[in-house]
Amino acid sequence: MAKIDLSISNLDSLFPSDFTQEQIAKGKTVFLKELSLRAHKFYGGKMMTVPKAGIFGFNWFNVWYTPGVSKISTIIRDDNDMSFPLSNRSNLVAVVSDSTRVLGDGNCTPPGGLGVMEGKAYLMKYLGSVDGVALCINSCNNDGDHDPQKIIDFVKMLEPSFGAVNLEDISQPNCYKVLDTLREECNIPVWHDDAQGTGCVTLAGLVNALRIVEKDIDKVRIVFYGAGAANTTIARLIIAAGGNPENMIMFDSRGALHSGRTDVEADERFYRKWELCKITNPDKIETIPEAMKGADALIAVSRPGPDVIKKDWIRVMADKPIVFACANPVPEIYPYAAKEAGAYVVATGRGDFPNQVNNSLGFPGILKGALMVRAKKITDNMAIAAAYSIANFAEKKGLTPDYIMPTMDETEVFAHEAADVAMQAIKDGVARIGMDRETVYSNTLKQIQETRSMIDLLMKENYIKTPDISMLEDALNVAIDAVK
Repeated sequence: MAKIDLSISNLDSLFPSDFTQEQIAKGKTVFLKELSLRAHKFYGGKMMTVPKAGIFGFNWFNVWYTPGVSKISTIIRDDNDMSFPLSNRSNLVAVVSDSTRVLGDGNCTPPGGLGVMEGKAYLMKYLGSVDGVALCINSCNNDGDHDPQKIIDFVKMLEPSFGAVNLEDISQPNCYKVLDTLREECNIPVWHDDAQGTGCVTLAGLVNALRIVEKDIDKVRIVFYGAGAANTTIARLIIAAGGNPENMIMFDSRGALHSGRTDVEADERFYRKWELCKITNPDKIETIPEAMKGADALIAVSRPGPDVIKKDWIRVMADKPIVFACANPVPEIYPYAAKEAGAYVVATGRGDFPNQVNNSLGFPGILKGALMVRAKKITDNMAIAAAYSIANFAEKKGLTPDYIMPTMDETEVFAHEAADVAMQAIKDGVARIGMDRETVYSNTLKQIQETRSMIDLLMKENYIKTPDISMLEDALNVAIDAVK
């Protein structure tokens, strides 16, 4: 067992040498949860608000507030689009959730989602230099049911204050109506990261996995395990990027999707799922073992594992099979187990395993690109452009079975992504302003570097306190005891 340090760069080495791979995998999950609890208590959350304008003398208060600010109010009154250059709206995202589907924990009550939404805002700022505000809301109506219309109304009311909205952790099927309605009725981008974000980064990972195994996206057979907002959107984006829906089979909790699923057809709230029923699985294959025979890729976004995905399923797949096990916080099958069963490329949603297919690679750059050109929406073409931007960035670094995606410390990927998304927004006709690719790229990279320098300075000057190493040691001891 290695000595622990604040960087915790190699989690595996923290555990005793006689631990099995399964014990280490479980131990890491416990450790990260325990450390998260202690760190959140230590800091009291992880976001705060600080001014970005200076005070050079007492009268500057009269500039930033009354009477000087009256000039700003009347200019924006006469031209609402002036709110972008004259306020922080041009770089501000509302992170909105009713916390009914938080990671792998389900309905956590509205305040229960604050840790995740603050985390989203933290990643936006550090990775993309985008300001985010966590807004967890009560979507229940008088009968106690979660009403999607309440979320829709809330977002439409806050629209004038924000440059974009990131929807998060809204349960199925409400998430479909919320996103599709707001994308059409709002005049700023509304992005559902659980759906579109997961779809974008998964497509990026699949593109590079297929490059490694030398297979074409329009010819491969893909099995999807799980049919929630994430996987249905993943499938939709793969189809939009050239995948053949007739070579796809998706499973929900009741079985395989196909045109005979009258239960899905009968519930109009699940219209996105019914769309896939009509175009996938034409042979009406019903069982997982049958579907997996000869499949080239398995994309699982279902429930936390391990042992949700069986080794026997992987063993009957095609040559050089691709397995994405992306449930949080524990993948449906651990990577070592998937490889033992013959998987050639394995990805999960976690950063402590190779090939993290994580939304964090997507939304900071996507939202930044949309904000830079003041886009009115984020089109599917913009999401696909982001996916290929991510994939191409990794390809230039050199692909291997254990490197199909950039890592979050590869700063330039977010600037490239922002630039590619912005250019696609202009091409799709949803940008309010024009801008060349190099300007978007260089400005984004500069702002990200400035944000990180600011955080480094706050840490150096101890305005962001450094926790005692005992916090990490206590969390590690709990994890080791839990899995002995």
